[in-house]
Amino acid sequence: MLEKISKKIGLTQTEIKIILFVVSIFVIGFSYKTFFNDTNSVPYKVIDYSEQDSIFNKLVEDSLKSKNLLKSVDKKVDYKQEVLDFNTRSFDNVQKKTLPAENSINLNSASLNDLLNLPGIGEKTAEKIIEYRDRKKKFNKVEELLSVRGIGESKLNKIKKYLFID
Repeated sequence: MLEKISKKIGLTQTEIKIILFVVSIFVIGFSYKTFFNDTNSVPYKVIDYSEQDSIFNKLVEDSLKSKNLLKSVDKKVDYKQEVLDFNTRSFDNVQKKTLPAENSINLNSASLNDLLNLPGIGEKTAEKIIEYRDRKKKFNKVEELLSVRGIGESKLNKIKKYLFID
C-alpha cells in the first residue's frame, strides 16, 4: 500500500512513514489535551514576594550603612576622572618628537635616533631601515625606502622632505 502511495505522491516509503508518525503523534497529543486534561485540577497561584524583598533590601542597606559602603545616589560622578585616576603614569615628562630640519638627515649615515625623529617612524621601522641599508650597502635614492616593510607611499611622502642621500 505504501508503494502505491509513494508512487502517486512522489515521496519515498521512509518519508511517508515519517509523515504518518508525526501526524499520528499530533493527533494523539491533541486528543489527550482535549479529552483527558483537566485544567481546573491545579489552580494557578499568584505569589507576592514584595514584602520579603523590601525586608531584604532594608537589611542590605542597613548593613552597608554600618560599614560605610553605601554611596549616595545623588552623588555626581565624573567618570572620566575616575577612569583616569586608575592610570599611574605621569604624562608630565613625555617628550614629543622634535621634527628635524628639511634635508637634514643623510639616509646612508643616519643613526637610530635620527630616524626616530622622523614623523611616523617608530623604533621597529627605524631598525628595519638600518637593516635594509646594511644589506644593500647604501641607498641610491629615497624612494628605495618603499622596499622597507612598514613604509608605504603615504609615510614616504611625510618623511622624504627631511631626508637626503650623499
